[in-house]
Amino acid sequence: MKKFFLSAAVVASLFVAQVSSAQTLASVTPKAKKVAVAATTYKVETAQSNLEWNGKKVTGEHTGNISISKGDILVNGNKIVGGNVVIDMNSITNKDITEDEYKQKLLGHLKSDDFFSAEKHPTGTFKITSVTPIKGAQAGAANYTVKGNLTLKGITKPISFPATVNVKDGVASATGTATLDRTQWDIKYNSKSFFPNIADKAIYDDFTVKFNLVAKK
Repeated sequence: MKKFFLSAAVVASLFVAQVSSAQTLASVTPKAKKVAVAATTYKVETAQSNLEWNGKKVTGEHTGNISISKGDILVNGNKIVGGNVVIDMNSITNKDITEDEYKQKLLGHLKSDDFFSAEKHPTGTFKITSVTPIKGAQAGAANYTVKGNLTLKGITKPISFPATVNVKDGVASATGTATLDRTQWDIKYNSKSFFPNIADKAIYDDFTVKFNLVAKK
């Protein structure tokens, strides 16, 4: 009987020791870390991409285009996760004025220090910081909210806008319209916010940029 109890005690001791050892090993064994998958860089196809601006004033409006000179879009799986786009400020055009003299006068003014200071700041940049799905987005409507930092005239401000984003077969695309307050970038010319008595000479602070961005592997 004594031998039985002694044997049982030895077995129990060994079991406890094994459990304790296993617990100790588990506590010191590092957990496997998830390996982050590096994003793939897609190059912006400048010939297929376009920015269309529209600015309004009390007496009318003007519209035109501006070119993207280069850009990289970061893609992870089928999602855009970042990127950087460079805008050629000297490429600005006008589409609504038919008289060439008046058109050139407008373009010269837009490139001047009253507006975009294109000689001092020939490029603008947009750096994407996040691309977040819009819950319940309808088919054909904007399905993501894009956030990023827009730099114009050396001034960087955060912006956010809805976009229709798609990544498929090595092509990433984004379309939509961003509404921007020009005074955020020190463009105050004929702004009623700063010159309240200019009456019908006022140019509205908000302008829009309609974009079509295409990037490929």
